[in-house]
This record gives sequence, structure tokens and C-alpha cells, in this order.
Amino acid sequence: MPRALLSVYDKTGLIELAQGLHKLGWSLLASGSTAKALREAQLPVTEVADYTGSPEMLGGRVKTLHPAIHAGLLARATDADKQELVKNNLDYIDLVAVNLYPFTQTIADKKSTLEDAIENIDIGGVTLIRAAAKNYSRVWLLTDPNNYSEVLKALQQKSDQSSLRKTMAAKAFALSSQYDSAISAFLAEQATTQLDLYPIQELRYGENPHQQATLYGYQPNAQPLGGKLIQGKPLSYNNLLDLDAAWKTVLLFSKPTVCIVKHCSPCGVASAATTAQAFQTALACDAISAFGGVIASNHTIDEQTVQAMGDLFVESIAAPAFTPKAIELLAQRSNCRLLEITHKTVEPKIEWRSVNAGLLRQEVDQGDPLNTEWKVVTKRAPTEQELKTLQFAWRACQTVRSNAIVLAQGDATVGIGGGQPNRVDCVRFAVERAGVKANGSVMASDAFFPFADSIELAQKAGITAIVQPGGSRRDNEAIAAADAAGMAMLFTGIRHFRH
Repeated sequence: MPRALLSVYDKTGLIELAQGLHKLGWSLLASGSTAKALREAQLPVTEVADYTGSPEMLGGRVKTLHPAIHAGLLARATDADKQELVKNNLDYIDLVAVNLYPFTQTIADKKSTLEDAIENIDIGGVTLIRAAAKNYSRVWLLTDPNNYSEVLKALQQKSDQSSLRKTMAAKAFALSSQYDSAISAFLAEQATTQLDLYPIQELRYGENPHQQATLYGYQPNAQPLGGKLIQGKPLSYNNLLDLDAAWKTVLLFSKPTVCIVKHCSPCGVASAATTAQAFQTALACDAISAFGGVIASNHTIDEQTVQAMGDLFVESIAAPAFTPKAIELLAQRSNCRLLEITHKTVEPKIEWRSVNAGLLRQEVDQGDPLNTEWKVVTKRAPTEQELKTLQFAWRACQTVRSNAIVLAQGDATVGIGGGQPNRVDCVRFAVERAGVKANGSVMASDAFFPFADSIELAQKAGITAIVQPGGSRRDNEAIAAADAAGMAMLFTGIRHFRH
């Protein structure tokens, strides 16, 4: 009878895994709290302490660190190893499901102490991982609940699954490596760090055909942008950058929102009651630039949305889901790639950028901190409608290349300017793109105005209200210009550069 050892901190999917193994005729062996959970689910289980004949020790620090466990894991399927097990009254262990104490979550909690961190350094779990992974030719190793059903299905088929066991072992060694790196960085007071990256896809080329490029992920067998390509040829280097920018934009909004991106910067953002309406108003911001761009939506892409696209050439689309009819219609388009991204958060929370001879690390800009307070600095306060539109424009502005300027009416951008060396040019470009829609719009700027010229240009275009971080030595000049024009202006105290 094959034997499985279950020793998990995170018990997600544990009962379903154990039930599946039990139905397949496996005997179950488990440590303390895991065994308790299995007994409560009415599953037959032998506790590790009973199996080894040694009780848990040192407040749980020693549970699975025993020759009966590790000989059972490390023994090969050879006559010599089998005879040695029999000689010592031991037996094989054929599968291990294990995950680790939450060290990184513990140190991320500002209330945790050094003692808390030390007690969340897993010893037994990491040792189980290394033993089982080393012997993957015989032993199944599960460190991620997302793989439980896949492995159960493989066990039911009773076919050679050595390739899958090897994949699980590689994933486990990656987990162990990242875990140890986090501990090392913590104890060294983050003097060092380690990046473990795994190739996802060899790209046809980089930004240009003469540049070689590869997409990497933080986990083995990861998918592009954490999503699933459900239609079209593989994403290109530029597709990936554009989709990343578009996806991060729509995640800033809760209402159905569409962002169209060209060359890594939004050329149209809109929220509406439906995704189709959001697309139409986003496209209206700059239909010329939208040609050959990418689209992201934070809600499902349906038939109506695809019909609203008309004959617009679209490189790729990212969304949490696509209806069957939408997929059918999009399949008729030439080379339109569809990326399904079900998670609605930016992962991970940090980002890296390469520079000559080094890397830059920073936290991802998730928008305004929770304690951000906007301050009216002009004589006139914004109307209720102006304030709502300013809030929309401010979020949309955060992912536009600096010096970012966004003009908006309602929940839609009408003019966007960014990526220029000076801010007044970005205001001018945004006004030109908006045309007559600039009149009566509001304006968001990702950073302060160093001179009053941008305010004066906005006034001439008919812009009625402005939101900006403030903080310039000439803030008083900008405020005076806004007052003279009868405009409302608010300071956020938060800057959102996107270099």
C-alpha cells in the first residue's frame, strides 16, 4: 500500500487531497495539526509521532525530523535500499504534501517581533522538501495546493509520470530557495537579495527584430503576466509591455473600465455601465493612436464590446474573461491575441528595472495611500461633478508616461499628453487631442506645475478644474493663475511619476 505524508501549515485543499488518496488506496501519515484536521474529516490517519515512536519535541520544533521519515523518503527503488529499510523495520514513503511556515507574511506584519520571525523559520518542512525533491524519481512532492488535483489525476491514470514529478521537484526547490533568500535578507537586514527567475517564453525578438529576448517569471511554469493566452500567436515583447501598462491601469478602477494603450502609455481610458460603453468612450479619446494598440478591461469582454470595436486593428486584449461569442468573433480577426487574467491585483508588489551594471527595486505604485487628503487651494471649490471627474482623471493619470496630463469629462479621458521633457508641451498635446472636448473638461497632472504657463494654457482651452500634487516653489503663482481664471484647483500631496 503506497504511503503519503501530509504536513501542511496552509490547509487549503488538504481534505480533498487526502480523500482522493484514500479512495486510491493510499495510507495517510500526518503531523500534529494536519492529522487533527484529517481525523475531524473522518479520514483514517496515522500520526507521525506514533509512526516514528518519538513524540513531538521542543514545542513542535521537532516533528518530522526522524530517520523513519527521511529514510522512507530517500530510499531508492533498489533491492539494496529496500533490504536496508526492512532490516531497520522501516518502509517507503511515496508522496509528501508540505508547505512552510509563513515567514515572509510574518516579517511583513509591523506588529511582529524578532522572536515571531525566528519561530516562523521552518526547519522540518524545508528538510522534507529537499529529501522528497532529491528522490523525485520515486517520490511525489506537492508544495502548492493548486497542483493537488493535477497529481491526483496523474495517480488515477497509473501511467509513467516521471516528468511531472520532476516538475514538482523543481518547483519545490524554487520555493525552498526563495524561502531561504527571504530569511537571509531579513537576518542581514536586507543587505542582500536574490532573484529567482524562470524562463516562460522565448520571444521572436525584443523591441526590434535584431534584439534577442526572453520572458521570465517568478515561478516555474508561470504564464505571461500571470494570465492564460486563450487565442492567437505568442505575445511579443512589445505586446507584453503594452498589456502590462493597460492591465495596471484598469485595476485602478472598480466600475467596468477599458484602457487602450499604444507604446506603453494610455491613449484612452473610460469607465461606464458596460464594457462596450467604456470601450466606445475610451476609443473616442484618440482613435488614431488606438490603431494597432492593445486593450485591457477589468470586466468580461462580451459580444457587444467586440461589435463596438468595429474594424479597429487590435494587437491583443487582456480581460478577466471572454464570453464564448466574443471569442468566436475575435477569432475572425487577424492575429488578435487574447489574454485571460483572472487575478485582479498587481503581483508581486515590487518591481525591478535594469540599469547599466545594476537593478532598481521599488514598490509598485498602487495609487494614493489610504491617508491621502485632497486640499482645495483656490478661492473656488470644485462642483460635485467636477470633483468626481477629477477623481477619475487622477487615477487615469497615474499610468501615463510623465510628464503626464489627462483631460477628462465624466468618466472618460478626452485628451492625454505625456512622455515629453516639459509639462507645458504635454498640456498642449492633451488640449490638441481633446479639440472642442477640452472646453468644460478637468485636468489632472501627475506632478506639480513649475510655472503658471500650463495653468494659463488650460484656461484658454476652457478647462474648469485641476488636480495636481502641489509642492513647487511657485505654487502660489499657479494658484493665482487659477484664481484669476475662476478655476478650481486641488492639491493631493502625492506624486505619480511614471518614468
